[in-house]
Amino acid sequence: MSATQSTTLVPRRAIGTTAIEASVLSLGSWHTYDRMDFETAVTMVRTAVDAGINLFDVGVYGFPGMMPPAVTDVLFSAIIRAAGVKREEYLLSEKLWLEGYGDGGFRPQLEGALFRVGTDYADLVVLGDLRRDDLQLRDLVLDLAGLQKSGIIRAWGVNNWSATNIQSLIDIAREEGVPGPEITQLKYSLSRRSIPDGEPFAKLWEQGITMQSSDVLEGGILAGKVNPDREVGRDPGGIRAKIIESVPAVTALAGELDTTPAQLAVAFTLTHPANTTTLFGATRLEQLEQNIGAIALVERVGAARLRELVAPFWADAGIVDPEGP
Repeated sequence: MSATQSTTLVPRRAIGTTAIEASVLSLGSWHTYDRMDFETAVTMVRTAVDAGINLFDVGVYGFPGMMPPAVTDVLFSAIIRAAGVKREEYLLSEKLWLEGYGDGGFRPQLEGALFRVGTDYADLVVLGDLRRDDLQLRDLVLDLAGLQKSGIIRAWGVNNWSATNIQSLIDIAREEGVPGPEITQLKYSLSRRSIPDGEPFAKLWEQGITMQSSDVLEGGILAGKVNPDREVGRDPGGIRAKIIESVPAVTALAGELDTTPAQLAVAFTLTHPANTTTLFGATRLEQLEQNIGAIALVERVGAARLRELVAPFWADAGIVDPEGP
């Protein structure tokens, strides 16, 4: 079995309605940079940039007092310098957590994150899951508008919010005459499609919001690692066992297409018309190269045909509410 390779530069798409052009593939996710040795990480980042990847997610899950300290963003600050990549040559995406929103708004949390990375601004910030009921969405929108006006951020979005709450953010921003959310990070894969492909989010895509696909390999399961050796994200709908059952069929289809299961999974996300970028967490150069090759796979098979072929693997159809969390 082989995997499609590509020597062409990774294409770029706009983040929402902004003029910020992000590569259709982005490198990062939870604990990416602290799961490989330093030299390997430097080589990977340099290779990614040379291939046209310009968006790097270094947002850690949590902040001091919320979770044990993470060092992945501190490592990234050294990796990007050692790779010889200048700040203006890449886009930085950070996470902001509502659990840490309080006096001073998001600024204290963001400044701490930027200090760890060694820069004074983020091109994109993504708000974490909405789990608090004591917050006013208008306060969040206005706080982010202030950060954007000051130049500490360029654009913002949300992670796994419902379509209704995102629409509320859009409406508030319009009423206040300030920038609203431009992108939503959503679980999107061969198996988890109900939310991004559903009618509620289709209405958001029509308004210019775009998507960042995440968890595209289900923690490695869709790549064939049915017993992953690291923590895997949450399981909306309780369908993980069903996903594991589909792996042999996914592997068989990949063989028919002369590719790998991982490359097939990444390629699928690129077929969504609202997808700006697909986030992955490669820790080996081979993984990076195969993921880049997914672009050529879509071109070879065709987006419509690819979506048709993987339709049987849609595991959360009729199970997960397309409205979202």
